[in-house]
Amino acid sequence: MFKNHPLHQARSAGTSEKARIRINEKLLAWADIIFAMEQRHKDLLRQQFSHLLKTKTIVVLDIEDNYRFNDPELVAMLSLSLADYL
Repeated sequence: MFKNHPLHQARSAGTSEKARIRINEKLLAWADIIFAMEQRHKDLLRQQFSHLLKTKTIVVLDIEDNYRFNDPELVAMLSLSLADYL
């Protein structure tokens, strides 16, 4: 979705053990802003990485995490939710 964006770089990672790319300290250190689909994702990040997140902004998008990667409906919802940041 953000590939070749002129101003922003984005990386995607999940909180689940089954995630293709799992969130880690390196990704969190790299990020200026962290977007979470659901509040439970933010809570998990705070539990596991609180020492890294003291100076980070985490934005909860309130989008259920039940879509496949690049699902058109998900992309549309993300586009709306992230409009203020792009």
